[in-house]
Parts: sequence; C-alpha cells; structure tokens
Amino acid sequence: MADLDEALLDDADRLAAADPSSVLRALAGAGAQVRRALELVDESPAARWGREDRPRAVVVAARGGATVVAGALEALAGQRAAVPVVARTGAALPAWVGALDLVVAVSLSGRAEATVALAAEAGRRGARLLTVGAAGSPLEAACAMGRGVHVPLPEPGREATSAPTSRTALWSLLTPALCVTSSLGVLAPLGDASAAEALAEVATALDAEAEACRPGSETFVNPAKALALDLAADVPVLLGDGDLAGVAARRAASVLARTARVPAVHGRLPDDAGDVVATFGGPFAAAAEDDLFDDPFAAAAEDDLFDDPFLDGPSRSRLRLVLLREGTAGASAAVLRLAERSGVRTSEVVADAGGPLARFAQLVARTDFAAAYLALATGLDPATSPHVAELRDALG
Repeated sequence: MADLDEALLDDADRLAAADPSSVLRALAGAGAQVRRALELVDESPAARWGREDRPRAVVVAARGGATVVAGALEALAGQRAAVPVVARTGAALPAWVGALDLVVAVSLSGRAEATVALAAEAGRRGARLLTVGAAGSPLEAACAMGRGVHVPLPEPGREATSAPTSRTALWSLLTPALCVTSSLGVLAPLGDASAAEALAEVATALDAEAEACRPGSETFVNPAKALALDLAADVPVLLGDGDLAGVAARRAASVLARTARVPAVHGRLPDDAGDVVATFGGPFAAAAEDDLFDDPFAAAAEDDLFDDPFLDGPSRSRLRLVLLREGTAGASAAVLRLAERSGVRTSEVVADAGGPLARFAQLVARTDFAAAYLALATGLDPATSPHVAELRDALG
C-alpha cells in the first residue's frame, strides 16, 4: 500500500484540502438524506399505499453499488417476512412476476441499463412498480410507461462539489424502498414501529455516527480514523455476524475497493466461518497451521521492527479480521478467539443501540468513514474510481 500520512488524519484543514469533492461532508449528511427522502415519499402517490395493498411478492432490482438496497431489504425481510423478497441484478424478471407483485427498481443515475430494462418489463407485465433514481432519467421514463410511482433523488445541496455516488447517497436510495415496503406490511422485523419511526431513529443514529467520526475529532477518540489505521497495512477480511451485518460487510468491502482501492474479502456468519478460519493457518496468517496447537503464544509474534526491507525483503501483508456485529457477540465470539490464538490481527465494529435498521446504519456509516479516511491518508481522491469509469466506457 502507498505510504500512509497518519498526521493528516489529525489535521482538519489538511483533510479538507485533500478532499476536494467533499466526500466526508457528504457522508456526514446521511441523516439529512433520510429525512429528505421521507419527505419525497410523503409527496408521492406511494404514500397512499397501505397494508391492504400488500403484494404477493417483492422483486428488488439494483446494480453495482445500489445492490446494498436489495441486500438490506432481503435481510430485513428474513424468514419472518409476510411475502417473499427477491433480489435481481440482471435484466430478466422471474417468469412468475405478474400483476400481483411489486417490483422496486433503484439506480442513482437512473441510467443503469439492466435496472431500466427490468422496470420496463415489469410495466409490460402489469406489475406494480416503484422506482427510485434521478429525476428525468430513463428509469423515470420506464416507470411512467408502466404506470408506476417514481421517487426522485433529493437535489444535491449548494455546497456539493461533485455528483453523488452510491457510496455517498446510499440513504437517498434505500429510504424510499424501506419506507414503502414497510408500509405495505412486507418488513415484519420492524415490529410495532412504523416505517417513519424506524427511519427517524436511523437518521438520529447516522447523525450520532457523523459526530463521532467527524474530521476534527482526533484519531485516538475517532472510531473511523482508528479503523482506517487498522486497515492500512493488512489484508482485510470482513465478517458480519448475522444477516444485516453480513449486508454491511459486503457494502464495506465494496466501499473499501472503490474508495480506498483496497481489496477485501467479505462474508456472513455463521455460514462463511469455515472458509475464513481455514486461512488462519495459511501464508497470510502469523503462524503455520502445524505450529498452532504446539505453541499458541508463538503465533502472536509481530514482524521485527528492525528488519531491513532491502536485506530481509518487504514486510509480509497479513490478515486483518474485521468483525461487524450488532450487540452481543454470536458466532463471531468463537471466530475472534481462534483468530487471536492464531496471531491474526482483529478489529471489531459494534452497533448496539436502537432497532435493527439503526444498528445497520451505524455499521455502514462507520466503515464508510473509515474507507474515506484511509483513501485520504494514502493520497487518493475517495470520490473517484478511474478504473471503474474506464471499464464502464469500455463496456459501453
């Protein structure tokens, strides 16, 4: 990894100068995104949908960074959902989708071809259609053709210096989908709380996280800056303890790649525990598997600070297990103990306040800020992904 300028993290003025696109400011406005998106839903015809309009099934169409919307809805629905919730990333609807079903299509730009095509097909089949994306976009046009309801994205504030991305405008996309599907009685895990109450709690949690992770907060008390330092020299393996935390882990891996250019493996516990702990005895862990049970303390030995990189070779990248969890540790406790015994570095991101949506918001916000700080400290612009843009152009 490029040299890390740790001093920059504790200098708010230098951070602002290194962030010309104001990514940190955009992330700090996540709570405001929720509130404005709720207003836009209230102003749309979808505000009149209620439990008596509950569909037979819900299909959520999203691509790229917007797939977290589909993942969050699937995870919140879970096994207790009143109706099935199915995510689709391609342009083909399941054959069974028809007039009794709801299709939710989300695209920040409103130009994602697969999402627009799926929305158009839903309209042709007579399915109820909800779209979320830019005003005046092809997605809105497809929604109008299908006699659906389009919720436009909030206009960027005057202080915005760059176009929003799915990394900085997530809650503008996710809030309408959560609000409408909850009002329809699809998301049972929200319990007695209404969609508006649950999302108001989310906005408050996002505001609190933005305050804790603000640029002017020193690294030793700023959880996002501390996490960025943890991730600076290691190979991150992100594990979410549970369904929603698993979605947050996947989102974090995507944000680390696109924002900080750091590759990361992600998974969900307990399903992916075996694949992860198997690597604890491999070349990226501190100790060989044969030695693990002979001398567990030897496994914790760190690289020698006095090694000469020219004579001894560069320091070896090592695993960093990052556990994302809500409240009390479940399957993650056993994985954490084994990682520590194996000499694998560990970090934890714990959300323990509020309902499931608020806890999910905390996990997402913490890792979003950490990725942005990591990018800035290594001299990268967190708002751009040049190779992604080149690939998009090449694929047309």
